Amino acid sequence: MRMTTLLAGTLSIFALTDSAFAESAENYPSRPLTYVVPGAAGGIVDNGARFMAKVLTEKIGQPVIVENKPGAAGIVGCEYVLNAKPDGYTFMYGSQGPHGAYAYQYKKLSFDPFTAFTPVHGMAHSPMLFVVSADAPYKTFKELVEYAKKNPDAINYYSPGPGSASHLVSELLQETGGFKMTQVTYKSSATAMADVLANTIQVLWEYPVVLIPHIQAGKLRALGVTSDQRMPVLPDVPTFVEQGYPQAVYTGWATIAVSAATPKPIVDKLAKAYSQALDDPSVIKYFHDQGAGILQGYSGEKLRKFIADENKKYKDLVTRAKVEPQ
Repeated sequence: MRMTTLLAGTLSIFALTDSAFAESAENYPSRPLTYVVPGAAGGIVDNGARFMAKVLTEKIGQPVIVENKPGAAGIVGCEYVLNAKPDGYTFMYGSQGPHGAYAYQYKKLSFDPFTAFTPVHGMAHSPMLFVVSADAPYKTFKELVEYAKKNPDAINYYSPGPGSASHLVSELLQETGGFKMTQVTYKSSATAMADVLANTIQVLWEYPVVLIPHIQAGKLRALGVTSDQRMPVLPDVPTFVEQGYPQAVYTGWATIAVSAATPKPIVDKLAKAYSQALDDPSVIKYFHDQGAGILQGYSGEKLRKFIADENKKYKDLVTRAKVEPQ
């Protein structure tokens, strides 16, 4: 009799818990959400997140507040999200790092990049541009390679550090083309930009959103892009593929993500709202003007497959570049 009573009580608790959860998911969101950016305010990532937060606020019916958590190459922000309650009210700007690349870059992490997060919905993707000062003596990438072969210590390029996209693609280009460039690390691309313009360093890798105004103003010259096709916004810039470097294809991408412990119904509701935000004409124009593509429809299994495929490409670049985890 006591066992029957205990069992009935336990079942009642589960029923109440399920009911409360169902109600929670049904009413989500009922209060403001926090959009964690694992980087400093004012950068590319922060600007994109704030633009999306404004539109998402309109679509989801609750304020979406951006909170910057910079530090340790984004790891501080990742840990902040993972330590928050997994209820969908705290989500983050995700990218290749927290969704896989960190596994190849760091020997010790407090979380598993492959399993700690649930990617909710894709945001955008963008290739990188290889640029030099407009008054540089080389007008094409081929001319730069020839110059570098004759002057093996003359070409220095900006990089955030070992394992970054600029480092990995640079290593691949050097291996394929048989020339040498020297990696120079900076804390910010803004400082590197000033040094390229002053010819302190010769090459800058960056995303189009940063470089397009300077290219159009005639201050910088783009010698190649890491996409597999030319960019509509910069149709005169050749891809590295067409210049004889078929493996030099790299695309940076962004998502939003939550802790893997977040209930699926809440993940699905957040994904739907984000998808609606991506359909907004202002968002479409925003990313088009940046030379970026929108990852509309990338959620659930489609997004997981996309990330898995991207991680395979990244791992191949790391292997070719012989980059050891820190």
